[in-house]
Amino acid sequence: MRELSRLPALSLRATFGSNVDLSALSGRTVLYVYPRTGRPGTEAPAGWDVIPGARGCTPEACSFRDHFAELRAAGVTRVFGVSTQDSDFQSEAVERLHLPFAMLSDPGLLLADALDLPTFVAGAETFYRRLTIIANGSTIERVFFPVDDPQNHASEIVTWLGSRE
Repeated sequence: MRELSRLPALSLRATFGSNVDLSALSGRTVLYVYPRTGRPGTEAPAGWDVIPGARGCTPEACSFRDHFAELRAAGVTRVFGVSTQDSDFQSEAVERLHLPFAMLSDPGLLLADALDLPTFVAGAETFYRRLTIIANGSTIERVFFPVDDPQNHASEIVTWLGSRE
């Protein structure tokens, strides 16, 4: 992953039905990038359980949901989850998990290409490695990588934001 300074002019499909241009965001944004959320009754790709960092996407999403009010109080304008899953798959997760924020779909790994983000392969698919980008407007303030404790990562973000005041 190279030194990051700005979000690229890249438009990703959001679960609320339109596209989001990352370079046009205003205010502070949390982009948590994750491999994939599971869906009840759907099996994970082959070998998923032995890949370090692959598990934990649903607990991470729920953590951002549970800390959403704290993130907003700390000055975050918006939170987005980003994965390679399509918007229909992500919309099911937003509804099932009662997420108060949208997910962004990047099946072509365009963000990975633009920012040289880390990925891994499971089965025949390429997935993002878990990381979080904090941006103010399109300026990247901080990248959290690796994210070793997805269930408590949103709390880590709240703490970091509080230390900047």
